[in-house]
Amino acid sequence: MSISKKQPSFAFLLLLITVIALMRLPMEATKSSLANFTPVGAMALFAGSCFKPWWKAYLFPLLIVFIGDLLINTLIYKGQYGLMYKGWYWIYCIYIVITFIGQYFLTRPGISKIFLSSIGSSLLFWMVADFLVWAGGGTDLRTMQPLSRDLSGLLQCYWQGLPYALNFLLGTSVYACLLFGISHLAFRQSKTLQTIH
Repeated sequence: MSISKKQPSFAFLLLLITVIALMRLPMEATKSSLANFTPVGAMALFAGSCFKPWWKAYLFPLLIVFIGDLLINTLIYKGQYGLMYKGWYWIYCIYIVITFIGQYFLTRPGISKIFLSSIGSSLLFWMVADFLVWAGGGTDLRTMQPLSRDLSGLLQCYWQGLPYALNFLLGTSVYACLLFGISHLAFRQSKTLQTIH
């Protein structure tokens, strides 16, 4: 596989995204809202922006998330939710949309675009994931009873999911800056080395 003249090699990008993905495991072990301070959203944005051809942009982040989910369900939750958690495929669909955002809005990533994409991706994740929790009969944490099947129940679901959403936003923003920043620095370094030689 040849190294692109416009960006670091695919092998470097894949290694970078895998190393960052490993940071998800200790956060998940907290079993709190901090568990959402992860690189998953940033990985999808970064892959969408940097991975070529297009199918790698979707395949590799999903594969890394899938392997991470298997490890988390096995090592941290000891299989109490089965091999995969309920509704996992809907969450993966959200990651596909986030990858799409990276692919079409971060073709020329800059600080403001990365920040806006992180906010948009995080809002999307919060709105869709918590709607699915409510639709699936999630628990009202005030009463430990099922959420009411009305607007009040939906709003309560969003409210109790807000700390997780904020940590997802922070994680997406921080890790996106890391991924894009390291990639940019590596690209500049490789251009400098090419100029020297």
